[in-house]
Amino acid sequence: MTTNQDVLRERLRALGPAALRDIRRGIEKESLRVRPDGALAANPHPAGLGSALSHPHITTDFSESQLELITGVHTGVEACIEELTRIHQVVYRHIGDEMMWCASMPCGLPGDDVIPIGRYGNSNVGRAKTVYRIGLSHRYGRRMQTISGIHYNFSLPAAAEPNVAYFSLIRNFRRHSWLLLYLFGASPAVCASFVAGRKHELMELKPGTMYRPGATSLRMGPLGYQSDAQASLAVSYNNLDSYAASLQDALTRPYPPYEAIGIREPGVPGDGVESYRQLATSLLQIENEFYGTIRPKRVIHQGERPLHALRERGVEYVEVRLMDLNPFEPVGITAATIRLLDVFLMHCLLGDSPPDTPLEIAANARNQHRVAARGREPGLRLERNGEEVGLREWGSEVLAACEPIAAALDAAHGGAAYRDALAAAMAALDAPDMLPSARVLKSMAEDHANTYVRFVLHQSRQHRASIEALSLPAEVEARFARMAMESVEEQRGIEAADTLPFEIYRQKYLSPERLGI
Repeated sequence: MTTNQDVLRERLRALGPAALRDIRRGIEKESLRVRPDGALAANPHPAGLGSALSHPHITTDFSESQLELITGVHTGVEACIEELTRIHQVVYRHIGDEMMWCASMPCGLPGDDVIPIGRYGNSNVGRAKTVYRIGLSHRYGRRMQTISGIHYNFSLPAAAEPNVAYFSLIRNFRRHSWLLLYLFGASPAVCASFVAGRKHELMELKPGTMYRPGATSLRMGPLGYQSDAQASLAVSYNNLDSYAASLQDALTRPYPPYEAIGIREPGVPGDGVESYRQLATSLLQIENEFYGTIRPKRVIHQGERPLHALRERGVEYVEVRLMDLNPFEPVGITAATIRLLDVFLMHCLLGDSPPDTPLEIAANARNQHRVAARGREPGLRLERNGEEVGLREWGSEVLAACEPIAAALDAAHGGAAYRDALAAAMAALDAPDMLPSARVLKSMAEDHANTYVRFVLHQSRQHRASIEALSLPAEVEARFARMAMESVEEQRGIEAADTLPFEIYRQKYLSPERLGI
């Protein structure tokens, strides 16, 4: 009798060790800049870090106070972690006495209007990036946008029929991604300022700190990166055409609540960002607004729309978007976690992946929210094929099926690091107290008077000290100094080359033709 593991072993043999050694990965890590007292830093992006518009490794996400650190593409796990560490070292040399907030849920926040939106200069592309963020603030509020996380980019260049392979991976990922929330979720608590004035189902742990006892990742639950408007999008991942059609509709169809917001700021003339309220009145302003746990991606040409790039040249890699920052790790993620992600994603890629259906898409969303809010509750059950199954039972099946993949990756690279990462995940499945989410609450209770901000501030200080204690090679520091200067020059060149008024640029960029329609 042929088992799932036998099928996976055969598919692994067909790939061969060289293909497994050629897995490529990169990390994008978001972190808020905070003052020594843990309050959100309100000053602009530090000049010593270069231009947030054009620096290849250091930019900002939603807020001027929200750093985004971007590694290059690596075939080695340790090399990826090393580069991420180097970027942290460089950042700490240019942010004075500030720190990078080491947790996904934000620090104590000021009023919504005080949270600074990212600024990218006076070019049309820079203005568009700011206006897009102004639109996010009108649609969802600025507090939600200060949530931070790690995006993990993954590709297997040897994959046959990449579009088919990657969409197969994505469907399986969406079926099983609740397991990653369980294993790596690290946001069971939040500062009360984040939910002030909002409906929620959190409990007060102590004045100023809210939590859910069994939560794994509040970031990925209803209080996190979620959108009631986007809940109407039942995006199918059965193929590139169905995915593109769903996104195209969301990018071009006017959405009445967003039409009510309007494009222009009443009474503010001119082409400056202050005269705009959003880029468009459609359900999505641009592709990046789509809140998915995983996205098909491709490197785009200058000025090209991401959806057009996918249609023209196909999927190049996937972007995993559900990973919380690990507040116990100086750079927010470990090599062991990356290896488990590799094993998990290879399982999603190589396993049978039937087409998705609207019923399954809805069940996937319910499983995600259930594990995010209640993942460590004893006996928690999830939905699978119209029936309920225990989280631990289902998780054990998935991890057991990953064993041949971990073994093949170790055979390709040497050593036992992949099997060790998988064994640690299996142990955590049966010992919820080992999970990052449980460790956060335990540390808060034992050492920080059950106060979320005190816990994260302590961890952030420790991480800054440990990173600053590392040696930074002179050539690395010099290279980043050159990149900072070159990025400023590049921004000036982009600004000087603009010829169109911003409003014309906005209309042309959003035209249906740019989507490949």
